[in-house]
Amino acid sequence: MKYEIFQVDAFSDKIFGGNPACVVPLKEWLSDNIMQSIARENAVAETAFFIYKGEEIHLRWFTPDIEIDLCGHATLATACVIRSMLAYSSDELIFNTISGELKVKHKDDYYFLDFPSRNPKKASLPEAFKAALNFQPQEVLKARDYMLVYESEQQIRDLTINRQAFDQINLGVGGVITTAKGDKVDFVSRYFTPQATILEDQVTGSSHCTLIPYWSKRLAKSKLIALQLSKRGGKLFCENNGDRVIIGGQAKVFLKGTIYI
Repeated sequence: MKYEIFQVDAFSDKIFGGNPACVVPLKEWLSDNIMQSIARENAVAETAFFIYKGEEIHLRWFTPDIEIDLCGHATLATACVIRSMLAYSSDELIFNTISGELKVKHKDDYYFLDFPSRNPKKASLPEAFKAALNFQPQEVLKARDYMLVYESEQQIRDLTINRQAFDQINLGVGGVITTAKGDKVDFVSRYFTPQATILEDQVTGSSHCTLIPYWSKRLAKSKLIALQLSKRGGKLFCENNGDRVIIGGQAKVFLKGTIYI
């Protein structure tokens, strides 16, 4: 069997930036084991699989290790492929996912993801975190992910992870957001996942479901600009809409190919 595959650099206005995701259009679902094997073979943070069903687009996301419950950059990548490579005419795409209905709007070369808000609550720092971090946070919160708030952007840039200690932490499907107020943007962040094939995610859309409501309240503004300070980096245009958040960015198709199974 042959399947098309695309690789897209999401949350970037150029290739080799942002977060790479693979996108595989299907006519019917493959087995979970095959989709997981494809994601592992692709060796990028996420591989998205989608099927057209009438007016809806059914979408699933796999890391090299597990199927994930929500992924921003692979959703953006999928919207980019459908719009730019598969001649989809509408500027609004509706995805049916494990996290419910997700809408993506295309405007002026940008894609705006309408995602659920995940408001974080105060939490305590698990003891295992302390040995894994070279800086200790000022504040600890948790939604799906732990969110560690730091004093400055420079601390986020200089943060290092002791992988051996970090991999002793078991968070299930969650990860660890680190964040601080930005020097030239509203806020900055990085995102790490213990026990994962890829330790640091390059640009994480789903983490902004937690970051946006926190920084919107703290900075008393509904529209914000964010940077994820990974090696490749990415810029996100954010809006807090109560129980929903808007996460905007650009994407560039890097590769089109064929999978042979």
